[in-house]
Amino acid sequence: VQLQASGGGLVQAGGSLRLSCAASGRTYVMGWFRQAPGQEREFVAAMFSGSGATHYADSVKGRFTISRENAKNTVFLEMNSLKAEDTAVYYCAAKRPFTSSDIYNPTLYAYWGQGTLVTVSS
Repeated sequence: VQLQASGGGLVQAGGSLRLSCAASGRTYVMGWFRQAPGQEREFVAAMFSGSGATHYADSVKGRFTISRENAKNTVFLEMNSLKAEDTAVYYCAAKRPFTSSDIYNPTLYAYWGQGTLVTVSS
């Protein structure tokens, strides 16, 4: 499975951005992680491909929304009310079918997109 992410950029604090991630094959979970300079990669949001159930990190809950377009096998991350601390490289990731349901551990994701930079200016 290949993942193609897009949509990053520069935005002012309080603004919005939408990230997209297109998958070339079947997945179990699609998620978004981010990594700021000098920090570990952290979980942002995930969606189970079958049920559509979503999960969010506490730091983005209420501001970010993960959604999907099944016909295009694409997930989106709508980011609103952006803060300077949201600045990071954002990665989409996918888990294979029939694997652990742990969605928070990045090492359990088999497929990764190339990363897209989101910069929020204060």
